[in-house]
Amino acid sequence: MQLGIRLHDIKKAPLEERLSIAREQGFACAHLALTKVVSEHSVENAALTPGYACHLRKLFERYGIDVAVLGCYLNLATPDEAALQKNRDRYLAHIRFASLLGCGVVGTETGAVNTAYTFEERNHSDEALDIFVENLRTVVEYAEKAGVVFAIEPVFKHIVWNPGRARQVLERIASPNLQIIFDPVNLLDIRNYQNRDEIIAEAIEVLGDDIAVVHIKDFVVRDGALTSVAAGTGEMDYGRIIRFIKEKKPYIHVTLENTVPENAVAARKYIQGLWDACEI
Repeated sequence: MQLGIRLHDIKKAPLEERLSIAREQGFACAHLALTKVVSEHSVENAALTPGYACHLRKLFERYGIDVAVLGCYLNLATPDEAALQKNRDRYLAHIRFASLLGCGVVGTETGAVNTAYTFEERNHSDEALDIFVENLRTVVEYAEKAGVVFAIEPVFKHIVWNPGRARQVLERIASPNLQIIFDPVNLLDIRNYQNRDEIIAEAIEVLGDDIAVVHIKDFVVRDGALTSVAAGTGEMDYGRIIRFIKEKKPYIHVTLENTVPENAVAARKYIQGLWDACEI
């Protein structure tokens, strides 16, 4: 297991300083969302040149940090055609960039059938799934040509909201370049969190072979809703997840989410302790 952190969860600073902090805190990999960590220059599509990719690759290597995920979390199901084309173009630019950056995956969530990218019941409809799959197909075809892995992250409030839906997408696209980011907490909602053991077990059973990255965070229930928090500070039991990783994917990238600078190291040590104690 290679434990990492979202770079935008580290204190606000230039990218190189964030990498230095990540290394000092004991992290081996990182989730890189360019627009959230780079403010000193443009990271629009035209700026994602081969030269910039090579520069970043050397910078990450200097600090011994893998780019686990190049994040590009845009709506591939928006009904706004102009926005949809812009989002597609952004994905293609990230895929080209990733081919030279040497990152693990280009990662995304799975959208909503409205321009606000918010939950509505229609997100869980077959119609929504058809829209997403159709728009995803051309992006994955481009990833195949570039030799890049594109990974979708199921989220309860989005179109791909459970393990079965994610399996449908994998089968309908049928590409070795399409894989899964597994975030157990993102599969949960106030309506189903009490069944989390069964949901996590199903995800591992149905999606396990295609999981490329694992996200780790925790949750608490506040004001009738789930709130994401750092690992080890909420209600999650990670036993099954850690055992799955250790048995099936021992060198996978595992990135922490929803940490703050004050608890990132404690969250890392908590998960590392579970790993060290896990017997297989």
